[in-house]
Amino acid sequence: MAAFMQVPRQRKVYEPRQTCRDIKYRHLYRFDQKFGWVNVIWMGEHFIDDATGETRGCALTAKQQMEVFLRHVGDPGFQEGVGEDIGIHQSTVSKTFAKVLNRIVEKADLWINFPKDQVDIQTAKYAWQDKFKIPCAIGALDCTHIRILKPGRNGYIYQSETCDGGERFTSVDAEWPGSVHDSRIWKNSVVGRFMKNSRTDALLLGDEGYGIAPWLMTPFKDPQQPTERSFNRLFTKERVIIERCFGQLKRRFPILQERVRLNLRKVASVIVACFVLHNVAKYLQDPDDSLENQANNDDDDDDDDDDDDDVDDGEEYNEARIRQRGQDRRRMLAEIIHEMDD
Repeated sequence: MAAFMQVPRQRKVYEPRQTCRDIKYRHLYRFDQKFGWVNVIWMGEHFIDDATGETRGCALTAKQQMEVFLRHVGDPGFQEGVGEDIGIHQSTVSKTFAKVLNRIVEKADLWINFPKDQVDIQTAKYAWQDKFKIPCAIGALDCTHIRILKPGRNGYIYQSETCDGGERFTSVDAEWPGSVHDSRIWKNSVVGRFMKNSRTDALLLGDEGYGIAPWLMTPFKDPQQPTERSFNRLFTKERVIIERCFGQLKRRFPILQERVRLNLRKVASVIVACFVLHNVAKYLQDPDDSLENQANNDDDDDDDDDDDDDVDDGEEYNEARIRQRGQDRRRMLAEIIHEMDD
């Protein structure tokens, strides 16, 4: 009969967990040093809620898992460095990052909402009027580039976003290659189709890259009349809110400034997660002014194609009518704004 020798079980050895002073917390985890711990605890409970998760040994708490994710998106480096900063192995960083990413994206619809019913649209109008002046506006629209790894050469994902008067993003479309023109992304987006088919008088503010429509205002290209110049001055002042949102987003999450070094299948989710956390930061009133890294907003220097898809004569006629209605509404708004200046 075979005899078995009992081998003592090897003891697990864990990396020493790192702690940081308040003054360093903002740098590592992108949330304010004074209330950052409290905010990250709240986010861990909201997004992760590990009541049924791993509790043995030195398993990461929900707060620590959230810190792993925040450290990764706050540092465009590599997972080994993130592990060294926190005191965990690279494989733990990878698993934890993927888990938290999925949890955040699952709740994206709770945090990124475009107003679609009459009550929400009217609320958005009032909110815009509390800070700005253009009548019926509910937000601003623009696109931005995110650099990604692409086999053989650099690549980009081109995103289309809208924001409201509270500097919160209300829609994100992170699925387009970098060569696509702004107007094509807008026309094919869920929000673009909703605004076109909506019976509301609400409107968004976009730049010259978009075609004017009754629901999408753009500036006059060559303003000659006093009313046109008044409109453009106010329009530029108010539409810049979307650029400000992009700047805040990329300062808080530097992974979006550099080339995103992740599998292409994860890139869109990471982008959406960063937009979600931007809105969460607004909800938690976490300040943006103490973030030290400056975003490189060079989104206007892109290689957009002049791209509109081929359209038949009927569609062309319809587009011309929409453009004319948009121009008529812009002239009407310009007169109202000029009278306000007087």
